[in-house]
Amino acid sequence: MDIFEDFVAVLRSKMLSPWLPGMKAQLKMAPTGRRSELSTVAENPRESAVLISFFPKNNQPHLVMIKRAVDKSVHSGQVSFPGGKTEKSDPSLKHTALREAEEEVGITPSKVEVLGKLSDLYIPPSNFSVTPFVGFLTKEPDFVTNGEVDRLLIINWNHLTNPANTSLQRLQHRTGSIEAPCYLINGDVIWGASAMILAELIELITSN
Repeated sequence: MDIFEDFVAVLRSKMLSPWLPGMKAQLKMAPTGRRSELSTVAENPRESAVLISFFPKNNQPHLVMIKRAVDKSVHSGQVSFPGGKTEKSDPSLKHTALREAEEEVGITPSKVEVLGKLSDLYIPPSNFSVTPFVGFLTKEPDFVTNGEVDRLLIINWNHLTNPANTSLQRLQHRTGSIEAPCYLINGDVIWGASAMILAELIELITSN
């Protein structure tokens, strides 16, 4: 039995579906005080894209996330997916996601089979509209990080889908404290936009 191949088969079929859980799923992991503003998108948000890339590790599906380096940016020190803003030279948002993943964690674009994308998500604090792309690699990449990354998080998919790893926390961030649902994985806290993206992906994959 090849657990990873079976997972990819399910992932492929789900990403081919025209149905996405959308904002209803995203809002389940939205910070408590920000749910109303998240449903309103600014007239001219900045476009960005992230890559959710699965790969086998001990025959189990894993994905890579990053803990961003501490700097003066809005999302300094937070856990996120590899990704970033669209450049004028990018022919598409998919290209943005693959380019940023290569720059930040060393994933070779040609090694990724992109299966589709999730719902766009607007992030008011940074005025970004994020498009998450989902794909997989047939083996674990040789990761190489750049200066934007403090460290990598290699996460077992089964840990994310385990309800015991979901919690409501009072979190400290650059503008103060906020109450937010989050995923607690190996001591790391995944909250905000990253948790909202994961919530949609989890609902999509685990739905009947």
